[in-house]
Amino acid sequence: MQIYWIIFIGVAVLSWIVSSSLKNKFDKYSKVPLPAGMTGKQVAEKMLRDNGIMDVRVVATNGYLTDNYNPTNKTISLSQAVYSSNSIAAAAVAAHECGHAVQHARAYAPLKMRSALVPIVSFSSNIMTWVILIGILTVQTFPGLLLFGIGLFATTTLFSFITLPVEINASQRALGWLNSAGITNNATHGMAVDALRSAAYTYVVAALGSLATLLYYIMIFLGGRNRN
Repeated sequence: MQIYWIIFIGVAVLSWIVSSSLKNKFDKYSKVPLPAGMTGKQVAEKMLRDNGIMDVRVVATNGYLTDNYNPTNKTISLSQAVYSSNSIAAAAVAAHECGHAVQHARAYAPLKMRSALVPIVSFSSNIMTWVILIGILTVQTFPGLLLFGIGLFATTTLFSFITLPVEINASQRALGWLNSAGITNNATHGMAVDALRSAAYTYVVAALGSLATLLYYIMIFLGGRNRN
């Protein structure tokens, strides 16, 4: 158990460092104007057009770094700091979300797999906390409940790892297009790369944290069975 806590604390600290780095870099590159002078909204709309996608809307949403692509209603929602800004950070984020729209249009396999898992993960997330908690308390008398909870949590861990290639590929599509379309130049392209790389690290840390927690629950289950 001591090894787990060392890993858990290490992942928590790493998560804080990565999140702080992402915020600092977004704030930094939000102050660097895009050479083309386009806003995040305009960047998104151009990338969609250049990829032959005409049925996806670009809208503004509230919050900080709440940008997302919804494949259900084919909508790219950009936070105000991205939607109306003409910065490097805004262009990188907007293009990244368009990368997801391109994945959807091209039937990118990992995205299809992640979308198929959404209802399962949603169901698991609603009940697994209580199932695992009660399962831990009753592990010696009714270990099957904790095992069921572990199975539910495993779906969220799987979802986290499937998310990695989806996010990385979206960034690769975004960066390739920003360069080929002339939205970024030699001086600013590296900034866009740096911003999206920092964002990718947050998904890596989240996946590792989920895996560490899953292993912890498995250790509790095995420990409870060994005491019987």
